[in-house]
Amino acid sequence: MGPLSNNAGGLSELPLTDRTVHLCVDMQVLFSDVGPWPTPWLNRVLPIVTEIAGRFPERTIFTRFITPQRPDEMPGMWRPYYQRWHETTREHLHPDMLELMPQLHRFVPPAHVIDKMRYSAFAEQALVAHLQERDADGLIVTGSETDVCVLATVLGAVDFGYRVVLVTDAICSSSDEGHDAMLEVYHRRFAMQIETAEARTVLARWHR
Repeated sequence: MGPLSNNAGGLSELPLTDRTVHLCVDMQVLFSDVGPWPTPWLNRVLPIVTEIAGRFPERTIFTRFITPQRPDEMPGMWRPYYQRWHETTREHLHPDMLELMPQLHRFVPPAHVIDKMRYSAFAEQALVAHLQERDADGLIVTGSETDVCVLATVLGAVDFGYRVVLVTDAICSSSDEGHDAMLEVYHRRFAMQIETAEARTVLARWHR
């Protein structure tokens, strides 16, 4: 299977409403081909993510993965992690690396940006509060990486009881094997709580 193979189980009959939010995870320069954590397929999925964000920018939330200034600012096993990846800490990293990809930055505002320092966007109370404030009834999820931050965020959304629609051709990973394996897991192990579909199917159902 290729890294964009479709293991989609399709959408349920539930509607995508005006309270359905597009949650785009960590589509940043940091993970592009010029960043220290390159995700080879990011540029391939970027036009699809851009199309989804452009459908309803006011219903889009972008997350940004923010690294610490220094490793010792982080607890526990995050310290050796950032000692290994010291070049990604903010004392070494150019600030532009943390920005959204330019194709997406133009949607802000009205799109909302939430920064996080953990894999899961739900580790930040700001996201939970924002979703509650707008009375969100479901999440359309795109972004990077399929088997890291997207995985953690999707499972967080499931824990909070949100309907999750994972757009299979709008997510990517630096590991083809990890990407394909997680699509299989999302579809087969979490089919009751995570819907998987291609962007064309999602966009056909998400309208005013």
